[in-house]
Amino acid sequence: MELTDEVKDLLKETASQLKGAARRRFQAQTVISLGYGGQLLAQKELGWDRNTIRKGIRELTNGITCVDNYSARGRYKAELHLPSIIMIIIIV
Repeated sequence: MELTDEVKDLLKETASQLKGAARRRFQAQTVISLGYGGQLLAQKELGWDRNTIRKGIRELTNGITCVDNYSARGRYKAELHLPSIIMIIIIV
């Protein structure tokens, strides 16, 4: 199936406005509607990650939504990066 430039732009714009499980669900539904070879087409033409699409398809078929752990992201504590910093603080 060929995707026109207008359709590609619409799908990319819509996916960019969604986050997390809603985005995965949208991508999975789009790929399923594209039919056979939809994952590869979406990866090549739209730049979507096939692992994300697969996760979305599993969520659709199972009915269970994976919870994203956004709170675990971010910077590590300085003590983890530089264990010797604790020694410096104790000495001073």
